[in-house]
Amino acid sequence: MADACGQILLGSGLTVLSHPLMYIKVLIQVGYEPIPPTLGRNLFGRQVYQLPGLFAYAKHIIKIDGKAGLFNGLVPRLCAGSIGTIVHSRVLQKCQEQGTPQVMGGQQKAVEGSLQHVVNETTKEMIARSCATLVTHPFHVITLRCMVQFIGRETKHSGVFDSIVTIYREEGILGFFAGLIPRLLGDVLSLWICNLLAHLINTYAIDDSMSHTGEIKNCSQAVTGFFASMLTYPFVLVSNLMAVNNCGLAGGLPPHASVYPTWVDCWRHLSREGNMSRGNSLFFRKLPPGKMYVPEQKRFF
Repeated sequence: MADACGQILLGSGLTVLSHPLMYIKVLIQVGYEPIPPTLGRNLFGRQVYQLPGLFAYAKHIIKIDGKAGLFNGLVPRLCAGSIGTIVHSRVLQKCQEQGTPQVMGGQQKAVEGSLQHVVNETTKEMIARSCATLVTHPFHVITLRCMVQFIGRETKHSGVFDSIVTIYREEGILGFFAGLIPRLLGDVLSLWICNLLAHLINTYAIDDSMSHTGEIKNCSQAVTGFFASMLTYPFVLVSNLMAVNNCGLAGGLPPHASVYPTWVDCWRHLSREGNMSRGNSLFFRKLPPGKMYVPEQKRFF
């Protein structure tokens, strides 16, 4: 319990610090561009139209809502983080105590560092993460909708309890799980890619006789984690778009956004438009080729 409380406190602190970044990223993901592009130069000196980055976007939000506006949706996100930490810890502990599931090797205990051990441990972590995601997704949906309200200046989601009542009244239980499937798929794929790739690197590319082997392996885990998150970013984007899709907010309705029947339709549309990485970078953003900025709708077409 003490470890869980420590993780919650640390996670809450990191959440508060990183919240403005997530807020701006979400607004960019839904296609909201309140500041017109400006003519600048890239690293090679070539003139290009550049989109506002993190700091310009933050100044725009502060100008309208003040500094407190950068923390819209913070409370439900803190709830999701705290509950998710507890659920993840409990489920993972239960899996470790029962010693299941053993995907490879049956009842025989796997040697630490072997492929069998990596697969078994990754499976347990996958179950724990999936349970935490399933339980906390309603708070994730509320967080995103509190943020997207900025686009249309709505006040439908003014608090956690008000949001729960609003979503249940307008969409029913399924409304709390909008965008869940692509989020789960992205988490699972990212976890497996990261762990298996790190295992391959640590096994075949790193010699145990090398100095600082432990630090090198930790570094390889971090690098593979970053690589996995880049590969699975489209799932994050699609999940966030589906969480606000056709929810009654201006940011999830035409003309600001398209309405998608399913997350697969959203994926296909983004793929056709070349927007699968939209919002992935908060710096050095350039105008998408072939797109035209429409000031009245504050987005690109």
